[in-house]
Amino acid sequence: MSLKENMQALKHELNSEEKFFESAVRTERFIKRYQKPLMASVVSLLLVVAGTIGYQAYTETKMESSNVALNALLTNPADQEALKTLEHENGPLYELYQLSKAIKEGDVKTLKSLQQSKSLEVADMATYEVAVLENDQNALEHYTKKQGAIYQDMALIEIAVMSIQKGESTSAQDKLALIKEDSVLYPAAQMLSHFGVK
Repeated sequence: MSLKENMQALKHELNSEEKFFESAVRTERFIKRYQKPLMASVVSLLLVVAGTIGYQAYTETKMESSNVALNALLTNPADQEALKTLEHENGPLYELYQLSKAIKEGDVKTLKSLQQSKSLEVADMATYEVAVLENDQNALEHYTKKQGAIYQDMALIEIAVMSIQKGESTSAQDKLALIKEDSVLYPAAQMLSHFGVK
């Protein structure tokens, strides 16, 4: 290497070091200028992470205790302490347990109270079960017109059966015709239409 090339290499190296020091000074100035907002951002991020972890631990604990309470109720339905724990820890699961128990026992009073449930599914099932247990054809008619009714096709079959029992075959045929071909109950509706309605 010649002296000229050495000088060029040295100049280039010095320029690189100068740029490095210049960027380090800029970074230091930036950090000094925005030190408080940067620290606040880091602390906020840490608080959010800690809060999220804490909330997850809390919800997992609640879920675990409600599952333990539900298992206790399934083995011993008379366990009042488990019932209170389930109601306190997991309201929707408590309502679902109440619905299951009321359907099993034919408890219309409990089912009527569950019609006001915040859970749309529990309220819907309770409404259907009350109408069936009370043999209320008008309530079933109203239920079938409700958008998103879970047991809509079952209610149509119930109405058709009631109509058949009253000797109203035309009404029964009309109700059975409302059950769509893609419904699981379509074959049952066709059999009922063929054999039940004369």
